[in-house]
Amino acid sequence: MSEHPRRMQVLQAIVEDYVASREPVGSKALVERHRLGVSSATVRNDMAALEEEGLIVAPHTSAGRIPTDKGYRVFVDQISEVKPLSAAERRAVQALLESTDDVNEMMARTVRLLAQLTNQVAVVQYPHLDASTIRQLEVVSLAPRRVLVVVILSSGQVDQRLFATEQDAAETSLEVLKQLFRRHLDGLTPAQAVDGLRAALASVPAADRELATTMAEQLDQLLAARREDRILLAGTANLARSPGDFPYSIGPILEALEEQVVLLRLLAEMEADVRGLSVRIGSENTGSLAETSVIAAGYGPGAEAKLGVVGPTRMDYPGTMTAVRAIARYLSRILSQ
Repeated sequence: MSEHPRRMQVLQAIVEDYVASREPVGSKALVERHRLGVSSATVRNDMAALEEEGLIVAPHTSAGRIPTDKGYRVFVDQISEVKPLSAAERRAVQALLESTDDVNEMMARTVRLLAQLTNQVAVVQYPHLDASTIRQLEVVSLAPRRVLVVVILSSGQVDQRLFATEQDAAETSLEVLKQLFRRHLDGLTPAQAVDGLRAALASVPAADRELATTMAEQLDQLLAARREDRILLAGTANLARSPGDFPYSIGPILEALEEQVVLLRLLAEMEADVRGLSVRIGSENTGSLAETSVIAAGYGPGAEAKLGVVGPTRMDYPGTMTAVRAIARYLSRILSQ
């Protein structure tokens, strides 16, 4: 394809026209709308070659052509420069995201803004901000068979949980377990605590095994909220705006979006290219998302968390890539302040 720059131009023109109009594109329209500098006959030859390469296809009996997943992939791969947002868009993003310090509110605004900018479904994975570590652990017997565990993190956050025990917990047993868990959990992040709890349980005296197991479960649940991967969505209604883009039902796509595990797995698999973006097109995705394209970028500490959009394969790739990358960068900047 690279030795045929004009053919690449024709493919680009077909993608742009089809994305804009949702109508199959014919050679006559291409010559009229794009300054290709060649005749309709030459463009028809180029289109025949593109079709042979599997980059465009004729839907049913139409005289025009539409891009295939492979055609979109070639088109996306040749986008060497991701344009910046316009000055007005930049100001809007800045004003919206910098006017709150609350992470939950910032995530909600981010996902709504991305859905508005792209007219697609926007997805944001909560940032992995919890680099705070366990600084203190307290275990207190409040009443017969009622125990309170308190965890204080280096960030100053205090989490506590009251739980019932099968039998009265002796003060000596509670003290032994408190010291044991402290030794194995001190200085760990909530994510690392899973291994710490496992190691602590392995060295518990047999007499305290039952109480220790209950306590470990409670501590695990207490810390789970701080390591949980969460996703926020906005703009799912955008999927229904173009029913022609999904020949089958959008039901399975909506279900896949709500099934956070599917999305989290997909985002985890997506690796950034040299442009700082990851683009998965149509059949490159599996299952219910095989009719969609997903564009994502990492943000935050180590760019581990991702944000992006899910939409039909007929999408404005350059514009969407611009919005996703710009918002990821803004968010990273704000979170690092």
